[in-house]
Amino acid sequence: MKKRRVSLPETKYKNPFKLHTDMVPQGDQPEAIRGLISGLEQGYDAQTLLGVTGSGKTFTMASVIEETQRPALVIAHNKTLAGQLCAEFMALFPEDAVEYFVSYYDYYQPEAYIPSRDIYIEKDSAINDEIDLLRHSATSSLMERRDVIVVASVSCIYGIGDPADYQHLMVNLRPGMRKDRDKVIEELVAIQYLRNDYEIKRGTFRVRGDILDIFPSASADVITRVSFFGDEIEEIREIDAITGRSLTARTYASIFPATHYATTAKRMEKAIHTIGEELVERLAELRAEGKLLEAYRLEQRTLYDLEMLRETGFCKGIENYSRHMTERAPGEPPYTLIDFFPDDYLLFIDESHVTIPQIGAMYNGDRSRKESLIDYGFRLPSAFDNRPLNFAEFEERMGQAVFVSATPSKYEAEHASQVVEQVIRPTGLLDPEVFIRPVESQIDDLLTEIKSNTERKERTLIITLTKRMAEDLSDFLREEG
Repeated sequence: MKKRRVSLPETKYKNPFKLHTDMVPQGDQPEAIRGLISGLEQGYDAQTLLGVTGSGKTFTMASVIEETQRPALVIAHNKTLAGQLCAEFMALFPEDAVEYFVSYYDYYQPEAYIPSRDIYIEKDSAINDEIDLLRHSATSSLMERRDVIVVASVSCIYGIGDPADYQHLMVNLRPGMRKDRDKVIEELVAIQYLRNDYEIKRGTFRVRGDILDIFPSASADVITRVSFFGDEIEEIREIDAITGRSLTARTYASIFPATHYATTAKRMEKAIHTIGEELVERLAELRAEGKLLEAYRLEQRTLYDLEMLRETGFCKGIENYSRHMTERAPGEPPYTLIDFFPDDYLLFIDESHVTIPQIGAMYNGDRSRKESLIDYGFRLPSAFDNRPLNFAEFEERMGQAVFVSATPSKYEAEHASQVVEQVIRPTGLLDPEVFIRPVESQIDDLLTEIKSNTERKERTLIITLTKRMAEDLSDFLREEG
């Protein structure tokens, strides 16, 4: 297992994970919990929790997290499932940081070019501000404490910027610190906070005399108010963003960047230089191939982006220059949410038989779309490195993993050092018995079963092969009364 590239400083707070529940492990749960913990202690890189539906796999995962006291990443294959898992973990760990990290797009049309029809499709998207808040909450929690569980979709394998920069750019404030107001404002602007003295919202700040109000990117409804006396911070308080009511005094405040793509001024200056160098090389290649239109198109677009980066530190599609911003070599993996975790983190892959193939497919789909953009002069070749991890890179960053599934696939069988079964439910309920009956007289048999269920005041669910068959059967049953 290769060590991940980023080595972050020790986190500030080491609150213990504390499970809050009246439930105690039942059925196969006690043995499953002991088995998984034993596997972790023996250094197994991968294990499989084979649990039937309703066997309490989430509670088993929570029990393992509490016992090991290690930060955890739980990956689900869609937003809905991630949301359900997050709610369950929040109920089990109310005192700890349970975070939600999924794609923040309500709508996303990726940039693309269709050569056969000469159609360029510009990137179009709608960002959900609430989900963006939750993403920032996740990364800031990982920077500040160890009792963190992040429930994520597979979007966690996409690049989000260098965590070392994210840590370095954090603005630390304490009462008594000698730092004047203008210096703090300068630092906030450098990490992409905007000044708005009329309507303060997340990612902005306002100035009123010696009072500086900051609405942190990771906060939903709390403003950090910093009061100055000369060139010294006199007081820091939390303020309710809606009512303006003072909540509590703070002994410190850590303000994280407003975007995960924030970088230092020195790195930005170097990135602008290396982007320019790449542009010169690429233009020479295109002109040598006789692609004059493509060269002109690329030159105009890139020069405009460089001017925006010089003036504002940002440009549309800045993620396509992420390799330069993070000083990575061509082909080097991007920084992702996984890089924000300490090296001893636990990874749970929920519904692994679905999630693992999905992780593997992300890279190939992204690569094929970028090829057309680069070949036809819409992007520099470095745009290839604005990508998700490929599967081999993901495996290098897995740490100790637990595959969670009722139906593990071939991958889990080949890579898991042990399979821990959780078949007996805590409730003791069994799967319903399945009867296979002949096709002859199936409708008469169905009517008999429906009447029997009705007499017991039970409901009946009938599944058909097609919508038309369902409609016909419904009409028939209505006629039968």
